[in-house]
Amino acid sequence: MKINEAADFAIADAGSPTSHWQARLVLGFANDAGTTRLIERTHCGPLRVQKPLYPEGAQVCHAIVVHPPGGVVGGDALTLVAKAGDAAHAFLTTPGAAKWYKANGRISRQDISLELGACAKLEWLPQETIFFDAAQVALTQSISLADDARYIGCEILCFGRTASGESFNSGTVTQRTSIRRDGHLIWWEQGALSGGSASMFSPLGLSGKTVCATMIAVGKSLPVSLLNAIRQEVAAISGNPDAFGISQSKAVLVARYLGNSSEIARRVMLCVWQHLRPELMACAAVVPRIWNT
Repeated sequence: MKINEAADFAIADAGSPTSHWQARLVLGFANDAGTTRLIERTHCGPLRVQKPLYPEGAQVCHAIVVHPPGGVVGGDALTLVAKAGDAAHAFLTTPGAAKWYKANGRISRQDISLELGACAKLEWLPQETIFFDAAQVALTQSISLADDARYIGCEILCFGRTASGESFNSGTVTQRTSIRRDGHLIWWEQGALSGGSASMFSPLGLSGKTVCATMIAVGKSLPVSLLNAIRQEVAAISGNPDAFGISQSKAVLVARYLGNSSEIARRVMLCVWQHLRPELMACAAVVPRIWNT
């Protein structure tokens, strides 16, 4: 099985005020007699996976997606494509928080495309995303699942760096997420949030909070008792039962948290994942070591 790697490239000189990165990473996973192998790893620009990891054994392949610059500036564009073949199980995460800096007159973009084959399982659980003041960001995510595939995805969005006294007073973040199962659209969500706008304080928006987190799971309908257990544990973690909600429609489950602490958001999403993973992925929720470093 051959792993291909393209050379890095940048558009414009790194020291130029108009420089920006165009980075693309394509990953392919396949089941090989019960072992999930990383069979494709093609990168172009500063986005890559160094090597596959197996902290849970051969069935689940962990891949840590690394963005070496450590932050995204105006004009940068990141593209991640991951394909899990039939019966493969891939777990994707990041080594730290993603930072989206001031726009400098350009829009930063991130496009994620995930494709799951028959009986495949894929988890996309990056660490938190921080939007600095005046960032202009466009995020898109497209997930395509075979009829019997299983998926868990999470995002934690932080508007400004409140610990440093910085707020998200200007700039815009747009998002679009679509999930298709066996070719049929089962989830569609889009929105735009402008820094300092009324939507940041509206009950229909952030309600004055600075951190929001969402976990979406697709696979099968889960028992109400499990959802109630999650609600009780999250209420104890957050100290505010009104800060969290979880619901499901057929085989799509959505959990959301709204607050002012990225640390609490991480603990909340971890709690949800630890309950969902055994049910959906038929394996224990083993916390990756990278999350604790």
